[in-house]
Amino acid sequence: MRTPLQKGEKVLLVTYSSWTTLIAPVLIALLGLAAAVLIVIKAGTAWGWLAAVLGIGYWFIRYYSWKLNIWVVTNFRVIDESGLLSHYAKESPLDKINNVSYDQSVWGRLFNFGHVEIQTAAEVGATDYFNVQHPKRLKDTITAAQAEHQTWQYGNQAAQMAAALDARTGSGPVPKAANAPQVAAELEKLFELKMKGAITEEEYLRAKERLLNH
Repeated sequence: MRTPLQKGEKVLLVTYSSWTTLIAPVLIALLGLAAAVLIVIKAGTAWGWLAAVLGIGYWFIRYYSWKLNIWVVTNFRVIDESGLLSHYAKESPLDKINNVSYDQSVWGRLFNFGHVEIQTAAEVGATDYFNVQHPKRLKDTITAAQAEHQTWQYGNQAAQMAAALDARTGSGPVPKAANAPQVAAELEKLFELKMKGAITEEEYLRAKERLLNH
């Protein structure tokens, strides 16, 4: 993977496009070798090996393109990366992904590849990954990573709330120390409602401000 990881980020899964995309390059390489042998034997010229070099060279290009065309799931995001001489990378943050689905054709089920669709909250809408090897594994890994990321967000938010309460207790219109645990619990419930989509960001911020200044 050529995309640099962020601080605290770890790779959970790396998957490739289906190996079936390499069948044609392998056949071309074999045809090149066969043609080279025939030319050398029939025509008696070493130039026949040029066909083998071209066929094998084409296979190498397609193989390394396949190795660099990857989908990576981390504990923060999903990265779509490709390009041999150039470099293309598109990422979808886990907290922006609304739904992940996959489907497979008959051949896809036979050779275990398929299409994965990621629906995000961005204006672009859905992101499609085609010919993904082990599509169900990619979908399940994203779903599990989302659950872990949400738990991490809850803990991080709770820590920030506790820090805010500790900093403000005893000065001005803030909750007393005895009420701090109760307020922290209420704030955590509010955050959970926001993450589930039950309240908007604006409603969450207004309710949070009322609790902190009660």
